[in-house]
Amino acid sequence: MIEFIQFVLAPQMLNGLALGISVILVALGLTIIFGLLDVINMSHGEFYAIGAFGALALSAFGLNYWVLIALVPVLMIPLGVVTERYLVRRVYDGADRHVSTLLLTYGLALILEDVLKIIFGPNTHRPENPLPGATEFLGVFIPTYRLFLIAIGAAVILAVAFVVYRTRLGAMVRAASFDRHMAASLGVRVSWVYSGAFAFGIALAGLAGVLLAPVYSVFPTMGRDFILIAFTVVIVGGMGSIWGAVIAGVVLTQVQAVSSLIVSPVWSEPIVFGVMVAVLMLRPQGLFGRIGHA
Repeated sequence: MIEFIQFVLAPQMLNGLALGISVILVALGLTIIFGLLDVINMSHGEFYAIGAFGALALSAFGLNYWVLIALVPVLMIPLGVVTERYLVRRVYDGADRHVSTLLLTYGLALILEDVLKIIFGPNTHRPENPLPGATEFLGVFIPTYRLFLIAIGAAVILAVAFVVYRTRLGAMVRAASFDRHMAASLGVRVSWVYSGAFAFGIALAGLAGVLLAPVYSVFPTMGRDFILIAFTVVIVGGMGSIWGAVIAGVVLTQVQAVSSLIVSPVWSEPIVFGVMVAVLMLRPQGLFGRIGHA
């Protein structure tokens, strides 16, 4: 039993944690965008894919992977600003903004996916692992890159939480989220806060794409496949709750990792969605969501 826990269960749970950290980065972007703009961004998965393909394309010019980790999220920011200012902003002020933004971002997702297919083709690309080999951790050998993924992802998550809850910029964002008209009357440039928050969410998705590319490969439909678990995390954690997304991301990916080992990989996703249904039956607003947030 001890050997099973040490050599089978523990590595599986660490792999699940690595996936969970990346899912949380994508889910944080969704949470920030929804919490401030009240927009359910159905194209978020495609921005995650763009981050991965962007790193793949830039690496062809000889750029180091460690440079790409910082460069790609920065390059995603203008893309997010343009998307918010010239597409999303035109529809989210109406009475039916939820339906309008959902349809708009879903249509954008289809367009972006096809653009990736046209530019890069339908085939799967496998970037080189920048940290090959394994590292001994608590008597278990774990791929070194996955340990790096856990460390850098956790650092980014803590940095995001610090900015949102402990800085003046975060206070402006939360004020605009609570009452944008009051925030504007106090001198907050709400339009720029909205654009910045949307772009920041997109940058987090792009960062997750760069980090996961060496692990799960790169292909045009990767955003569609990955966004399901990210939305599940946001829903279970509570729409608009940053810490809810973090806790739900860790719990759900551990459920997926352990169930795929003990039951079957085929049943891992249905079990995760079953947990989501059970949580919503008990708490329709999610674990840390606010009742009536819309």
